[in-house]
Amino acid sequence: MFAIIQTGGKQYRVEEGDVIHVESLQGEAGDTMELKPLFVGGENALFGDAVSKFIVNAEVVQHGRGPKIYIRKYKSGVQYRRRTGHRQDYTTIKIVGIKG
Repeated sequence: MFAIIQTGGKQYRVEEGDVIHVESLQGEAGDTMELKPLFVGGENALFGDAVSKFIVNAEVVQHGRGPKIYIRKYKSGVQYRRRTGHRQDYTTIKIVGIKG
């Protein structure tokens, strides 16, 4: 059985035992959380009001930061050059189970 969950404005296809990186979430390492699925698949596909009884249990594994990404801005003829960097925060979660 698998489920489609939404967190941080993105959707992820998860199964029990998956470890995924998602946008930064609240909680310390070892905390558990419940996520509501948008879609549950397997032998029978369920979506809409039928998945309201399902819950995806997840455990926070760790928090981290992604690789540095450099942003460059340039305008020709006016000697305008800018370089900035960005590192995105993320949370690693492990899917403990899909219950419903």
